[in-house]
Amino acid sequence: MTATTAQDRTRRAVRGYHEARFRGDVPAAAAYVGEPFHFESPFLSSGDREGHLATLPGFVSIVTGVELISELYGEDEATLVYDVHTATPAGTQRTAEHFRLRDGRITSIILVFDATPWQPMRAHIEP
Repeated sequence: MTATTAQDRTRRAVRGYHEARFRGDVPAAAAYVGEPFHFESPFLSSGDREGHLATLPGFVSIVTGVELISELYGEDEATLVYDVHTATPAGTQRTAEHFRLRDGRITSIILVFDATPWQPMRAHIEP
């Protein structure tokens, strides 16, 4: 597989997951997530795909819009930078999301954002 072909496969998986997640389509998002899987953010972490996917409906319920700022793709990794507009006191959250993939499926997500505006809501966010 050429580097361009691998990057295209990475792009399809990451954008497919991103778009499915933000439209609230958990089964479609799940199709892009592999095993083993690990998710980490300033508030949540999950060592399996089911645990991560279970959090998506609650998160999407507070999202009012998403603006993609940048997307970078490698053969087995990608980074998206975007603004998430929320119906919370946190308002708009600038977010970076790093993905690792194996065999075209996402095996790791690291979400990076300033957690300060979310501190007053922490008890409602953490499981």
